[in-house]
Amino acid sequence: MKKRLNKLVPKRLRRKKSGASVQQNVPRITNETVAEHREEVLKSARKYIYPLQHSKHRIVLISSGLFILTIVAFFAYCTLALYRFQTSSTFVYRVTQVIPFPIARTGGNFIAYENYLFELRHYTHYYETQLKVNFENGKDKEQLNQFRKRALDKVVNDAYVKQLALEHNISVSDQEVNDQITIARNQQRLGSGEKVFEDVIKDYWGWTVDDFKRSLRTTLLAQKVAAKLDTETTTKAEAALAELKAGAVFADVAQKYSEGAFKDNGGEVGFAIDRTSKELSALATDALFKLQPGQTSEIINTGYTLEIYRHIETNGDKIRASRIVLNFKSIDTFVNDLKDKQKFTQYIKLPETAPVEEQPVPEQAPL
Repeated sequence: MKKRLNKLVPKRLRRKKSGASVQQNVPRITNETVAEHREEVLKSARKYIYPLQHSKHRIVLISSGLFILTIVAFFAYCTLALYRFQTSSTFVYRVTQVIPFPIARTGGNFIAYENYLFELRHYTHYYETQLKVNFENGKDKEQLNQFRKRALDKVVNDAYVKQLALEHNISVSDQEVNDQITIARNQQRLGSGEKVFEDVIKDYWGWTVDDFKRSLRTTLLAQKVAAKLDTETTTKAEAALAELKAGAVFADVAQKYSEGAFKDNGGEVGFAIDRTSKELSALATDALFKLQPGQTSEIINTGYTLEIYRHIETNGDKIRASRIVLNFKSIDTFVNDLKDKQKFTQYIKLPETAPVEEQPVPEQAPL
């Protein structure tokens, strides 16, 4: 019966009825339904997002804690190594080059531990590599303690020298350092070539060229401070030169003013001088070879002395000469005066040392 009715109903009407039925079954899309759908999606996602956020937070906390713990452990190790065990290993030395641990204080200024290790390590390097000393042995260990005291005394004195230099507006330029090296190199005092020079300072002291310049700069600063403060010696040298320029006999002036070993011989140097002579300073030799026979030099500041030279004669590549030598007061004289006014505090305790037979370390700056 139903089939017969369907046949009687036009197909056109049957399609519309079917379409209307479908439309009635589709829910209407409104703002409320969209909001509900969005909330369902977010609700499903939250169960994955929240645990992930919580995990990231824990990772950050754990990482930060480990980082802080590592830093604390690192500083604790360095503090013990430097102040308790007084280690001078390469690792600890590199650390002090980055982190300014103090070893002492003069007035309101701290002295870097790195300065102390810089001095100590070049002493020990020479003894270990050139003399095959083992500082773990009893007697040699006592020698190490002597070096520690020497290194500490030096860096403390250097700090006072820097303070004096600052007060009197004294400094050492890069050009002054390079000029000193150039003069010495020309006289073959630092090797016959750049490579030889680098090898020598590395083998003897474990230094680079920059390390050598650093040591030389410190030496030059102390010399300039002493020369500036020792006005008495400068006055005497100027008086001696004035008498020579006025026509006085060199031997008589040498007898009157000179403090050198050749004073009683008219100031004459008792050996022939060539350009590589180590008995004279590099600056004195350089000035002497610029003179003609019979000429007298100006005052030459060698760093430790004020000297005046007279060129007597030339024999081949050698020179006979006379000289007047006036010694500067030791820089320690001025440093000790400042120490009396400004005490220093050291942050390491060095063991008591007994006198031991000490083999000399070659000069750092043979100029």
